[in-house]
Amino acid sequence: MANNVNNPATLKDGDLCEVIAGTHAGKSGIVRDINTSKTGHITITVIQANGTRFKTLGKNVIVLQNHK
Repeated sequence: MANNVNNPATLKDGDLCEVIAGTHAGKSGIVRDINTSKTGHITITVIQANGTRFKTLGKNVIVLQNHK
């Protein structure tokens, strides 16, 4: 069940997410390494199924499945 509310505060380590905006739009993976920058933006590392990692802003993703 997709969380269509684009609220980075709801992101948790281990959630399955899809990037809907920015450079990595269309990619999906598991959320890892959630940080808050000096300017207050939430940044995350996403690990794709093939092991590729990339960083993106929390506001650019939606949660597809919450980690239990």
